[in-house]
Amino acid sequence: MRAIRWVGRVAAFGLLAWSALVAAPAARAAADAGALDNAGCLSCHDAKAHKLEVPAADGKARTLLGIAPDKYAGGVHAKMQCVACHTGITDQPAAGTGHKPGPARTAASSTGCADCHQKLWDQAKADNSAAAKPRLGIVVDNIEAYRKSFHARGSKADRSKANASCDGCHDTHSFDIPTKASPAHEQWRLTSAAMCGQACHSDALEEYTASIHGKEALAKHNVKSAVCADCHSAHAVGNTSADPVKLTITANCGGCHAENYASYKATYHGQISTLGYAYTAKCYDCHGSHGILEAKNPESKVHPNNRMETCESCHNGKKGVGVASAGFATFQPHGRTDDFARYPQMWIGYQMMAGLLLGTFGFFWLHTLLWFWREFQDRRQGVPRPHVAASALPANLEAKHYRRFSAIWRLAHITFALSLMILTLTGMPLFYPDAAWAPWVMQALGGPKVAGVIHRVNAVIFAAVFFWHLGYMALNLWRQRKTFRWFGPDSMIPNLQDGRDMLAMFKWFFGRGPRPVFDRWTYWEKFDYWAPFWGVTIIGVSGLMMWLPGLTGTYLPGWVFNVAAIFHGEEAFLAVVFLFTVHFFNNHFRPDKFPVEIVMFTGTMSLEHYRREHPLEYQRMVESGELEKHLVDAPSAPMTFASKLLGFVLIAAGLTLLAGVAIGFFSGA
Repeated sequence: MRAIRWVGRVAAFGLLAWSALVAAPAARAAADAGALDNAGCLSCHDAKAHKLEVPAADGKARTLLGIAPDKYAGGVHAKMQCVACHTGITDQPAAGTGHKPGPARTAASSTGCADCHQKLWDQAKADNSAAAKPRLGIVVDNIEAYRKSFHARGSKADRSKANASCDGCHDTHSFDIPTKASPAHEQWRLTSAAMCGQACHSDALEEYTASIHGKEALAKHNVKSAVCADCHSAHAVGNTSADPVKLTITANCGGCHAENYASYKATYHGQISTLGYAYTAKCYDCHGSHGILEAKNPESKVHPNNRMETCESCHNGKKGVGVASAGFATFQPHGRTDDFARYPQMWIGYQMMAGLLLGTFGFFWLHTLLWFWREFQDRRQGVPRPHVAASALPANLEAKHYRRFSAIWRLAHITFALSLMILTLTGMPLFYPDAAWAPWVMQALGGPKVAGVIHRVNAVIFAAVFFWHLGYMALNLWRQRKTFRWFGPDSMIPNLQDGRDMLAMFKWFFGRGPRPVFDRWTYWEKFDYWAPFWGVTIIGVSGLMMWLPGLTGTYLPGWVFNVAAIFHGEEAFLAVVFLFTVHFFNNHFRPDKFPVEIVMFTGTMSLEHYRREHPLEYQRMVESGELEKHLVDAPSAPMTFASKLLGFVLIAAGLTLLAGVAIGFFSGA
């Protein structure tokens, strides 16, 4: 009996166990049915626990998406329910089956991510908790950048799908990007290149891996090395064929290579880029993009053996760009004026021009300030201006004017002045491309190419007036070769009397002597006359060399372009600032002449004005009886008005240009 009872008990236990095994799946399914929490989802989607397959719409088996619970638990979405994103999931299927068909069955798309985070941010702003959720604000900013990016556009294969979506880069189930500036973030970003390459850009990854950036980041784990997002950004990824993207990538290079970027911006290539135009060479045009190699690497595009070929990729005679010649290979695109060891020619050239600027401005600005102060004091004290004699002019001469400049000289002066101002207007945006006004001016001019044509045309006009003057003077000197006195009062050649006059002028400035009297030409007028001789030579020769780079590079080394750019820019700065400060003061802003002198527009000056400004010449003319030959009637009222108007317009234009130069100079200091 005992044996029978034991057999019964074993049989009953076996029956119960068999019943449990058979009924367990059905019971578990019954228990899980309707449970849409994370535990219920992971009962099927736990990648570590099992791998399940369900029938797809086409009848074939489909593997369920597997989730790693531990990674999900460590991510920023860990506290969220799965159905918060998978809003189309409304049923919990029985084991071995799939969810009911529906448009929202699939994983959340990038639009879903964006909508969710935007709603959370709007809610945070509504309940005044946004300040406590700064990372959410960053996410929303990134979403806005993404929506405008190349990744958000429809792909060529399927326009209904984006080129890349949020979950294509971010694992939404284990999303955990460390905060910036943290050591963990620095290590995390080193993995981003592999992610970009493995997801879509395999060719770029292959080039990057072999590059100097890739070796540092992937092999040496150097957190300072550039990865994809440093150049292309993380969310505002743009189409690299678009000009704004080209300019942005170039500027991003400067984020790491600040010194080289600054030297690049000082070149013509960089100046044009800084102004917002993308047709000149960028960093990647010379160095490559994903496959950048060290300059000493024989395969590098900027290796000495390869530079000519690199230059020729742009300078090939197409699209108005000249053909590269031998000198191009030794041009210094990153040359600096403060490094004598590496760039001695640039250092010497800059020191020469700096000395010229300091000497010229140091003397003449002091001269101007002292002169203004002396005349201002004399005006306050009622000191009369100098006259040749105390007696008044004869009655028949009171209304007469002295002809000082002929029509041809006045035409030459106005042509010189206008062409110089246009040269300044078209050249200063390149000299100060970072100034706020520079892009606006360049755009108003029609862009760098149009501005360049205008600049060169006016350079030719400027030079033509200069060489016409040389020819005219040579002819006159030849005609007067027997009577002309090279150091006489009619000559523009400086002489000892000019030195004595200058010394007397400084004595007057300091109240140590009377105000000196002058002959036909003063020492400052002679300086004004001779300054264009060296100015036109320096600016003209350097400008011509840069205008014809192919010809220049054929016969001269590349560093000549660097020195020419220094000479051209600094001499232009000297000319502009001197003319619109010292020259304007001497001829218009002195208390004796303020607000405008019109003798260069009318060609005449009142006899009283003439004998006050040039008393020695006046006295000589009176004594020789030649004065009458030069006397004319006063210009008509319309002529006088038009001359004053023209004078004010030119002065206003000059001061406006001077203000632009000053803003550019101090904004870049």
